[in-house]
Amino acid sequence: MDLGDKNCWGNSKKDTWRTTLVLAYQSLGVVYGDLSISPIYVYKSTFAEDIHHSETNEEIFGVLSFVFWTLTLVPLFKYVFIVLRADDNGEGGTFALYSLICRHAKVSLLPNRQTADESLSTYKLKQPPKRENASKVKVLLEKHKTLHVALLILVLLGTCMVIGDGLLTPVISVFSAVSGLELSMSKAHHEYAVIPITCFILVCLFALQHYGSHRIGFVFAPIVLLWLLCISALGLYNIIHWDPHVYKALSPYYMYKFLKKTKKRGWMSLGGILLCITGSEAMFADLGHFSYAAIQIAFTFLVYPALILGYMGQAAYLSKHHQMAYDISYYVSVPESVRWPVLVIAILASVVGSQAIISGTFSIINQSQSLGCFPRVKVVHTSDKKHGQIYIPEINWMLMILCIAVTIGFRDTKHMGNASGLAVMAVMMVTTCLTSLVIVVCWNKPPILALCFLLFFGSIELLYFSASLVKFREGAWLPILLALILVTIMFVWHYATTKKYEYDLQNKVSLEWLLALGPSLGISRVPGIGLVFTDLTSGIPANFSRFVTNLPAFHRILVFVCVKFVPVPFIPPAERYLIGRVGPPSLRSYRCIVRYGYRDVHQDVDSFESELVNRIADFIRYDWSHPEPTTDPGNEDDGFQSTRSSGEYRLAVIGNSDFSTARAFESEESLQQISVSGSFQTVESVADIIDVEMNPPRRQVRFAVDDHNDSDEPEDMQMREELQDLLDGQQSGTAFILGHSHVKAKQGSSIWKRLAVNVGYNFLRRNCRGPDVVLKVPPVSLLEVGMVYVV
Repeated sequence: MDLGDKNCWGNSKKDTWRTTLVLAYQSLGVVYGDLSISPIYVYKSTFAEDIHHSETNEEIFGVLSFVFWTLTLVPLFKYVFIVLRADDNGEGGTFALYSLICRHAKVSLLPNRQTADESLSTYKLKQPPKRENASKVKVLLEKHKTLHVALLILVLLGTCMVIGDGLLTPVISVFSAVSGLELSMSKAHHEYAVIPITCFILVCLFALQHYGSHRIGFVFAPIVLLWLLCISALGLYNIIHWDPHVYKALSPYYMYKFLKKTKKRGWMSLGGILLCITGSEAMFADLGHFSYAAIQIAFTFLVYPALILGYMGQAAYLSKHHQMAYDISYYVSVPESVRWPVLVIAILASVVGSQAIISGTFSIINQSQSLGCFPRVKVVHTSDKKHGQIYIPEINWMLMILCIAVTIGFRDTKHMGNASGLAVMAVMMVTTCLTSLVIVVCWNKPPILALCFLLFFGSIELLYFSASLVKFREGAWLPILLALILVTIMFVWHYATTKKYEYDLQNKVSLEWLLALGPSLGISRVPGIGLVFTDLTSGIPANFSRFVTNLPAFHRILVFVCVKFVPVPFIPPAERYLIGRVGPPSLRSYRCIVRYGYRDVHQDVDSFESELVNRIADFIRYDWSHPEPTTDPGNEDDGFQSTRSSGEYRLAVIGNSDFSTARAFESEESLQQISVSGSFQTVESVADIIDVEMNPPRRQVRFAVDDHNDSDEPEDMQMREELQDLLDGQQSGTAFILGHSHVKAKQGSSIWKRLAVNVGYNFLRRNCRGPDVVLKVPPVSLLEVGMVYVV
């Protein structure tokens, strides 16, 4: 999906109320499935062991008061009114907050950063006002490398807990929905029916993932809407029929009475109460598919009232039925005449909620992979029309196996709730910490405001988190163990990837050094185009210099391709390619930097190859028509000298617009500062804007040399000759030159580093998809160069 498609999801300022209401309706099936199903298991998890329902009703009214204020403070006040505003170009989630912070403060650990990236239209970097108080936190963050690592680990921890939630939510949702069968059969039959039925539904759910949710997504919103109307209607019925005065329990005074009577047992029961906000993070994570107004309207005017009515109705029923103190289930408050329809709707709603969190898990793993924090896995885009509809086979089957194992292993709502609750609160605490930084660093608000936000919401979440943590031996150990394993995998992968980049950076060679070896080695040029993939944005990678030294030949058209990721969600196609020369025009060597956002869809190899050649052809025309200004050697600055001495010429953004001007940038990639210049799309007047919008140029799919141009200008003749060489190279075929690396720790490294690099990273590298598989390079066109990295 391009930027224009993204706007159609509600990010355009021209959204009508009708569009917003349609988006609000559609968000029910994607965003609120998990949150809306929580009434099935909240009371059952809360009264599982720590507290018991008594005739005084202090326990049930106290729990209702806690549920009401928790739903009001966390999803409504924190997420709807504050966190949703911390979007990254309309995108939400843990990585959106991290990328937002990285763009406003130099805390990113991503390699090959360039100043030219800040000129992207989606970068939207707003310089903070020069106030001493506002810059102290930013200066502190930028100054200490330890804080950079700590921030990354915090983000990875939140990501791992989201993945853990993707494992536990389907289990507890489907299991709790199916548990309604216990009222229709004996206990002996119930024990042998619920587990197999739950496992069967989970297997079907994961087996259908490869079809994509877009095929049946149109029924998601009606199912959740029907479920919300169902629980609100049942809630109203129970309130009117059993206890019309239950609304008094919404007073905070009942929380005080509850804790005063139950003391430590009441605090421990908070681990069940917190399940009422399970799925709140989805409002922020799925922000990119909808709009802020749509999500706000759907929750404030439909989801929130329906949930409150549902919980109040259950409390009203239980307040008059004390004989069910040991059998507190949602279905006991459902009239017997409608119990079966409610059971069916509940199971369907649980499947919808599970589908949403599974899709979210795929999405966040794809984002982690894009930012170099997760091993390479296969990503299948299940829809050509809807952005973000992806399927990851390896993760899908691993989640399915783990879900079935958890269902069979735990077998009850109490253990599942303890595990799910801890994962949910951990994600929310990470979001609170990152939002506090956004308030100071990005929004330029006083630090005291961020501190108040952190202390207020952080104390609430810490209270619930501590109640979940004491249940470590009763199920809470699972998300902790899962997070420990995933954080270790992600950090080891990111650490070794960064060390490989630093090795390439320190061992890169200049073009002059390579050309100086030509006469002695007898380097020859072969027909075709050679695409050399590297992480470097300047210089010659060590693996290519080693290849040329041992096999002194390379293609007549040589392109050094760097596929890099920028901490933005999307990059417009017109700004994706940054192209320049490597050496003089006669060398026919180019550098192409292909930039992607962390939610961008990658091109397949065929379209990428043709697109790249077209962009290079556009660059050749631009370069000859806009000659680089010569500089007096006596006045030439050091940066320009270092650029030319390394064989690097200016870089230009080649897109679909003819409006471009040159700007000077500095490369932040290397240990030394290199000055380059770039040309970026700008418009000079309102008329230019109108022309661009009304008459967009057609995209080139092929290029041809204009033989009818009879100009005898030397520049025109050289340009046609260079374009003809490029066309001949494309017809001769393209070779993809990739590095096949082996990484090992240097002598004298600590045992932890040797374990991480020699064992951990190399095991992951051997068992994940290689770069040639990710790029879908045909084996006949692949040329791998072996390289040993000592880091």
